[in-house]
Amino acid sequence: MNSDHAAPGDLAALREAFGVDDRGASALGWEAVRAFEAEHGVVLPEPYRTFVAEISDGSFQGPPEYGLVGLAEVPGDWGGDGADRDLGKPFPLAERWLWEEDEGPYEDPDAVVDQVFRHGSVVLGTDGCAMNWHLVVTGPHRGHIWHVTDVGALPFGSEFGYTTSEAGFAGWVRHWAAGKEWFDAVSAE
Repeated sequence: MNSDHAAPGDLAALREAFGVDDRGASALGWEAVRAFEAEHGVVLPEPYRTFVAEISDGSFQGPPEYGLVGLAEVPGDWGGDGADRDLGKPFPLAERWLWEEDEGPYEDPDAVVDQVFRHGSVVLGTDGCAMNWHLVVTGPHRGHIWHVTDVGALPFGSEFGYTTSEAGFAGWVRHWAAGKEWFDAVSAE
């Protein structure tokens, strides 16, 4: 996974997965992407950055279940407009945490849970019932996809052991396009 440079193969796979043939008409364009980045104090990880600038800003077909939301949007089940989010602050997690079962090593677990929802990630979309997919844009897990629910959060990518697919936006989309269960490594056990 390279979050600083978009590989041509990744961009071709994204175009194919989303069936985009509108020559970028549904994309934001580079000026809008750079304005978003400047407003939030981040540089979006590749290939997502190029995807929203040149290919498409969201998609009704998914992933996830209810579609990919636009860059500045949050899913309908978010519970607000997302205006209280601070993308410039680092995403706080580096490993799976089920806060419903365990307070973790945190002095103030409620504050960390709040940061999981508000800091360092853009929301890609929802599978419903507040099961959202986030792309980390700030912090050590920049470029990684996380599944964040009301009970916990876990990273997506084969190196974390829950799926057989490559980490990052392109790996996540390829996994979806192949019709695989999200956590196929877990269900195989």
